[in-house]
Amino acid sequence: MDTVMKAPGKAKAEVNKIAEDVPVVRSRAERLAAGQALRESVPRSSHGDWTPSAQRRDPIEILEESNQDRLPELVPIRYGRMLRSPFTFLRGSAALMAYDLATTTSTGLRVQACGDCHLLNFGLFATPERNLVFDLNDFDETLPAPWEWDLKRLAVSFAVAGRDNQLPDADCRRGVLECVRVYRERLREYSRMNPLEVWYTRLDMTTLIAMAPDEKVKKMREQLAEKARQRVVENLFPKIVGEVAGRRRLVDQPPLIFHVSDAGFEARVRKALADYRQSLSNERRVLLDRYHLEDFAVKVVGIGSVGTRCFIGLFFDEEDHPLILQFKEERRSVLEPYAGTSQYDNQGERVVMGQRLMQSSSDIFLGWLRGQRGYDFFVRQLRDMKMSAPAEEVSPEQLKRYAGLCGWTLARAHAKSGDATAISGYLGKGDAFDEAIGAFSLAYADQTERDHAALVKAVGAGRLDALVEE
Repeated sequence: MDTVMKAPGKAKAEVNKIAEDVPVVRSRAERLAAGQALRESVPRSSHGDWTPSAQRRDPIEILEESNQDRLPELVPIRYGRMLRSPFTFLRGSAALMAYDLATTTSTGLRVQACGDCHLLNFGLFATPERNLVFDLNDFDETLPAPWEWDLKRLAVSFAVAGRDNQLPDADCRRGVLECVRVYRERLREYSRMNPLEVWYTRLDMTTLIAMAPDEKVKKMREQLAEKARQRVVENLFPKIVGEVAGRRRLVDQPPLIFHVSDAGFEARVRKALADYRQSLSNERRVLLDRYHLEDFAVKVVGIGSVGTRCFIGLFFDEEDHPLILQFKEERRSVLEPYAGTSQYDNQGERVVMGQRLMQSSSDIFLGWLRGQRGYDFFVRQLRDMKMSAPAEEVSPEQLKRYAGLCGWTLARAHAKSGDATAISGYLGKGDAFDEAIGAFSLAYADQTERDHAALVKAVGAGRLDALVEE
């Protein structure tokens, strides 16, 4: 091999560049100490503060801004769903809470954040191996951001949902404290594992059933698991598919499911499918190619996503086995103005990569595309044993148990991408941070109720149009 001689100055510069690129390796003790040192500049008690500034923006203006470029005829459905209660308002106002969280105390320690971390964005779904797992299941707003933003939004969701269930604040606070305690303790456990161990861990339904505190809870979890296993496309298929002129078609259920009449729409769909296929790994392209597209329609989903361009595609294989994929428009994360721009130009890719980084296992059809009109989408199966826990008629003990499961799950998700050791050093072994979030959650629950009242007033005054579904 020939030796290439380089000028001493150039060689030295290259060595310095390599040294700059090598990450600084710190021991666990050093990272724990760094986290502990943060308490001096960012006291844990400071996270309990919530007092809106005099300059806080009108919440209705922020909601209206978040409607930009949505389908205008669907926006009243979004407002109608948000009107139902302070909790549904919280679910639909991730942009508003992101604005508020950016004004609160921050440690500066970043993770891959969910961005819309509330209790109904956790639940059961099937892994590719057909195991039921409990995990985060919504990533529309995912972006690298301070870890405490996710935990604060999750804690607030328990406080607001508890109040919606007529639970006293003392019970709501106990649920919040359990959520934060479990997050703190599980995160410390993950900080002691090697990275592969963290990535391999998951909370499956078998484990959840085995750890039930009594026979009654065990039976409830077994029933929930069985119900989730029934939530597959074969059981959904007869409810939303009919036959028109000998062709199987998605049944129009306006304004929630409807077809697009644009003459050029089918051609754009075919092009989008080809682009989506390119985002899949080769072996999954083989799987997708076993199905052919039969129909495509708009489907309104969720609360915060209402008005964005969401579609479902009906596919069949040669033996008439159905597959339904969801194509969901993704816009820039609500965290972006405060946490920075995503490294991914395609917002569907941002969601897919964030989901893979946070979840213990992801849908085999997960992919992304950019449509011919410039809209970004991510793709997944519409229903694959996906189920969230009910948020109504819950007892204080049920709220507390579920809060612990969500705190555990969020700790694992954050440990995959963030410095669990430094965060654990900051949190410590005591309950100082837990108590702070207990205070914050109730104070921000008050704020959510005021903002919900502002929405009710805006609709009543005719400032906003709302469609309340029966």
